[in-house]
Amino acid sequence: MRVENRTESPEDLIGSITGEIAGHDSLAKVLAWAAKQPQGDTLKQVVSDVIVQDEYTHDAIVPWKDGLVIVYGIT
Repeated sequence: MRVENRTESPEDLIGSITGEIAGHDSLAKVLAWAAKQPQGDTLKQVVSDVIVQDEYTHDAIVPWKDGLVIVYGIT
């Protein structure tokens, strides 16, 4: 998985997020992970939006702590 830092967040924070989401290769894995996060890290069991690109590709937007947002391009 490739992670792009489009913020001014420190690289160590981005590295820790990258480690958290490394195995997220499907929407089901993203939803399961979000449901297990501690209160305040994400909105429990919430993906703020899923954008269908075509029958196989979706973008999932997950609000993260400290005002960051994780955007997945999932096939």
